[in-house]
Amino acid sequence: MSSLAQLPSRTRLLASRTRLLALGRAELTLLVRNRTALFGALLVPLLMVEAVRSSLRSVDLGEAGTSIAEVAVTGAIGMALLMGVYSNLVAAFVARREALVLKRLRTGEPTDPEILTGISLPAATLALAQCTVLTIGGIAVLDLPVPARPELLLAGVVLGIVLLTTVAAATSAVTRTPESAQLTALPLVLLSSIGSGLFVPLSMLPEWLASVCELLPLTGVMTLVRAGWTGGVAAGDLLGAATAAVAWTAVSVFAVQRWFRWEPRR
Repeated sequence: MSSLAQLPSRTRLLASRTRLLALGRAELTLLVRNRTALFGALLVPLLMVEAVRSSLRSVDLGEAGTSIAEVAVTGAIGMALLMGVYSNLVAAFVARREALVLKRLRTGEPTDPEILTGISLPAATLALAQCTVLTIGGIAVLDLPVPARPELLLAGVVLGIVLLTTVAAATSAVTRTPESAQLTALPLVLLSSIGSGLFVPLSMLPEWLASVCELLPLTGVMTLVRAGWTGGVAAGDLLGAATAAVAWTAVSVFAVQRWFRWEPRR
């Protein structure tokens, strides 16, 4: 009797999974064809590792409790999230909207969350794979120690993917064309690169500036990622970082529900 009662629910879940996979496959095909987006997602974070190592070679990071290799790899993970998830998805959401893909999908069986999630799946998977490669490469090539708290590292990456997916959807609402997506995404990319601890630990900044930077969307994510490598971070700091990231995600979800555009801008 209970099995019969659960059958409709299981059927709905199976149908939802099928729709998500179909949307994800279609989006993956488009992503692979977009060589510029693929280059940015795959190669830019890798190139950033060597660029950061070269630029920080003469900087003493001992007082910050880190090393050049660690800053380079964690910063590259942050860039993989920004470029692979955020920048790519802003352009993807706008391109699908302007091509009336979102409008057509919305008239079919997929729900709104399924549509947005399905479009996001390839970028999220690519970013997760890229972060995995960077982690393994940092250990094997740069002689970094194995992450002290791998669960925090994974939590930071997953939370970053969810956060930047929702922020990308919200940003697409103020983006008119796929060509202008790089411009509307640029402010957050620059602010996060400079102020969220990607390449300059917040402990090296003046106290008042570090306090301001802690409010940026990606700062909490990077705190978790860096804590995953080093460990030894106070539970209160970890809770604050996770809370900040979740709060930004909630704000972005509200913005998407309120302002996300499903049809071309007129």
